[in-house]
Amino acid sequence: MHGVYDLAIIGGGINGCGIARDAAGRGLSVLLCEMADLASGTSSRSTKLIHGGLRYLEHFNFRLVRESLVEREVLWRIAPHIVRPMRFVLPHRADLRPAWMLRVGLFLYDHLGGRQTLPGTQVLELAGDAAGRPLKPGLFTTGFEYSDCWVDDARLVVLNARDAADRGAVIRVGTRAVSAVRDGALWRLTLEEAAGGRRETIAARGLVNAAGPWVGEVLRTGLGLRAAGHVRLVEGAHIVVPKLFDHDRAYLFQNPDGRVVFAIPYEGAYTLIGTTDRDYQGDPAATRAAPEEIAYLCETASAAFARPVAPADVVWTYSGVRPLFDDGASDAKSASRDYVLELDAAEGTAPLLSIIGGKITTYRKLAEAALEQLAPLLPARAGLGAGWTGTTPLPGGDFAIDEGGALAGQLAHDFPVLSAAHALRLVHAYGTRARILLAGAKSPRDLGLAFGASLTEAEVRYLIAQEWARTAEDVLWRRSKLGLHMTDGEIAALEAWMRQSMPHAAAVPAGTP
Repeated sequence: MHGVYDLAIIGGGINGCGIARDAAGRGLSVLLCEMADLASGTSSRSTKLIHGGLRYLEHFNFRLVRESLVEREVLWRIAPHIVRPMRFVLPHRADLRPAWMLRVGLFLYDHLGGRQTLPGTQVLELAGDAAGRPLKPGLFTTGFEYSDCWVDDARLVVLNARDAADRGAVIRVGTRAVSAVRDGALWRLTLEEAAGGRRETIAARGLVNAAGPWVGEVLRTGLGLRAAGHVRLVEGAHIVVPKLFDHDRAYLFQNPDGRVVFAIPYEGAYTLIGTTDRDYQGDPAATRAAPEEIAYLCETASAAFARPVAPADVVWTYSGVRPLFDDGASDAKSASRDYVLELDAAEGTAPLLSIIGGKITTYRKLAEAALEQLAPLLPARAGLGAGWTGTTPLPGGDFAIDEGGALAGQLAHDFPVLSAAHALRLVHAYGTRARILLAGAKSPRDLGLAFGASLTEAEVRYLIAQEWARTAEDVLWRRSKLGLHMTDGEIAALEAWMRQSMPHAAAVPAGTP
């Protein structure tokens, strides 16, 4: 049993896991507790982009855009297996924004963040370009193509947790912080396991409330403190439909209501469309894409693409709640995506830092800012080693950004049991660590049961042992998106196997979260 942790963190989303990684790498003793699964809230329900946020320029949020643009290439370098460059096509509609405005915005986008590797903007004549063919004839003539990055958001969270654990952090999933009490210079946290209800109390010199949309609830009910000020919960829904185009570029569409909507190649056979923005009240865990949101996204896609998109075409939906800082914006789409760190640190008492807002792209900088605020109040080593997370690869990411294909080819060569497609999927998920889950595999029998969509028993056992997976839902919808590719029968077989293999895990249906 640990004596006193330097830092306890509530919340296993991207911010909590990013702070845990940075703190553990500086030599701090860290405990992170997550009431459900890692990335089970907002952090697995994003638009899957590492981007500067082109539309934030309209709100003059230059600091956030610049920081985000710099981080694109940083995250690509440290996680080339789960972060990949993507070109985005922005078709021009003269009735919405003049072309000069888009040119100025994209010029700033190209130059504000010190872009080094990603290609810059170019103008497209859509009539003669493959990007124009899926679009509604006659609606668009000119487009602008620019760069951003795609990310497997849930895996980004898990890999930060994995690296934190490798550096000594204790990661506790399925564990709720039911109360926290200040005891002079320490916090005393009571933790409760979801499976079995066992409770224990731990002590920590500092506490981080990174509970995402539950940040206010943790303060009110768990800590008995005033709720974090200026929190605005904004819901964003996404839909997935059979792919609408064959090329590998994404689209960003402007809407007459001022919103923008992305259409992104997804999981090979699909197109991801999102997002919406509307204020949300209620339990963040209960959010679902509402019929009117699904209809809105279908109508937006149908207005742009030659092939109409109807709600009946939708194969999967998901919705997440963002805990944004309420800057007084009149509508949800205009609310700031910047982060705010609220420090409660009366002299002689243990500090509490609450995280409000933020976006996946800037999680690493948020973690650095959090530790900068906490460093004077924690052991001296907390202030050491700042910046290390931007140069040290995440687990499996220790290869060059252009070597993924070669790595997959070598994996297929060394493990002939793999097809080329299977090897590439494993590299995109695990990078160089794919060899760990394949160790000793010379025949299909060595990989164990085959559940479908190239998922094997060996991979599931790896996810249980190395990545805190406890249920079929964890495996199929967060550690991977293989749930999109498996039949109901295959999913049921995996659920049955995991219940038998992990009898103490929570029974969570894996069909569609």
